[in-house]
Amino acid sequence: MQTDRQTPEAHRSVADAPPDNWVDRHAPPAWRPWLRLSRADRPIGTWLLLLPCWWGVGLAMIADAPTWFDLWIVIACALGAILMRGAGCTWNDITDRDIDAKVSRTRSRPIPSGQVTVRGAVLWLVAQCLAGFVILLTLGTAAIWLGVASLALVAIYPFAKRFTWWPQLFLGLAFNWGVLLAWAAHMGNIAPAPVLAYLAGIAWTIFYDTIYAHQDAEDDALIGVKSTARLFGRDSKRWLGRFGVAATALLVLSVLAARPEGPALVLALMGIGGFAAHLSWQLKRFDMTDSAGCLRLFRANRDSGLIVALFLALAGLV
Repeated sequence: MQTDRQTPEAHRSVADAPPDNWVDRHAPPAWRPWLRLSRADRPIGTWLLLLPCWWGVGLAMIADAPTWFDLWIVIACALGAILMRGAGCTWNDITDRDIDAKVSRTRSRPIPSGQVTVRGAVLWLVAQCLAGFVILLTLGTAAIWLGVASLALVAIYPFAKRFTWWPQLFLGLAFNWGVLLAWAAHMGNIAPAPVLAYLAGIAWTIFYDTIYAHQDAEDDALIGVKSTARLFGRDSKRWLGRFGVAATALLVLSVLAARPEGPALVLALMGIGGFAAHLSWQLKRFDMTDSAGCLRLFRANRDSGLIVALFLALAGLV
């Protein structure tokens, strides 16, 4: 039987990837390091980037009226989320390559494990950004400018854990930008409804990424990396509850700002109620000492965000 030392690099899975992920099972071996660099073997991040975009489409449909162009916005956001999440992860791995090599969960990533060179990663980053920009060009002037502006947040995020205890805040600023962009693609402007949803998304991101960060809290302490998981420590559950309440309240305000009436209002609030219930379910199961459990709860946030997106879409269509 082959040992890990004998296993070709392209066949080595990343430590925290799901064991049955499609990249390791079905992708051609030559593609696997590049797909791992884009986190294609861990699609939860793509979902968490995409879902706020779909919130923005749903809110715009509630505030205005659905059009056939909204279908393209939904598809374009999905394609853009795949590409730009991949680009963001590539940039993150380039900047964090020395740190990743010191953390047990991340040292198997493509750059520190030697599957991909830094030069190759930079070229891959540029290719993904260019493809994403082509899609962005189809969404109108306001969305284009917002998309370009988001690059500053993406560029800053990997460095946040070096200078602040709140890198999860910076992740929230970047990951939820799509709610503004998708609204602008439909409406051509920015209004209070998407801004409030953006703030809700930031609170939600701090909630789920603090759970995620508890996997690395011990390693982070050893190498001096900051996080809300370390900041909150044993009081994490209380802080998670606060951010869950904030996310829920801000989502309610964002829906009210879109001025739905009758069934649309009921449906939108039902979705937010489902979101709140799901966060409560996570809180009951949260154990900061259970790394595997933290990873499962983090991944479960796809369902939290999807509940909101689905009900906002239904509210926009009634």
